[in-house]
Amino acid sequence: MRLRRTGQNMNCLTTAWTEHAAELRGWLRHRTGDAALADDLLQDLFLKALRQGERFCDLRNARAWLFEVARNLLADHLRMAQPMVELPEDWAAQPVDIDTVDALTGCLPRVLSELDPQDREAITLCDLQGMQQAEFARLKGLSLSAAKSRLQRARLRLRVQLSQVCQVKLGDGGVVSDFVPRPLL
Repeated sequence: MRLRRTGQNMNCLTTAWTEHAAELRGWLRHRTGDAALADDLLQDLFLKALRQGERFCDLRNARAWLFEVARNLLADHLRMAQPMVELPEDWAAQPVDIDTVDALTGCLPRVLSELDPQDREAITLCDLQGMQQAEFARLKGLSLSAAKSRLQRARLRLRVQLSQVCQVKLGDGGVVSDFVPRPLL
């Protein structure tokens, strides 16, 4: 439904809000599981719509616009709500067995050789050669988010493979404490 201005008395936002607010509230409550948070997001949505001013009346589909903005507000909220872990004040002073970590790199060539070629390429280019992920995405014809996902999955498989092949043992705080060297075959 395209909302049109039919004089100064017509308020497109009020009309659209009256028609869609209950549905938007229900959608937000269903997704958040929190009525108060849903109402806060709904209020933010109304303010964003209000800031559109007269442009809101030119929208082709006010309902679609409202739901798109609601979805973006929810995504922003969820992104910002990621729990933060406080690091101990002495985290930098905690001992790291550099010799063990450096020696672990001797296991890397074998593990890399056993990875899928796509995983090996992503890790080699981005992590070992320092290529930016955006450049990797362009090189491979991927979107940036697809390239990041590919690299993240490759890193996970590398970690699993390192744990299995080199029998990596982690000590306190996730620090490598021991492993079994496995030279390239």
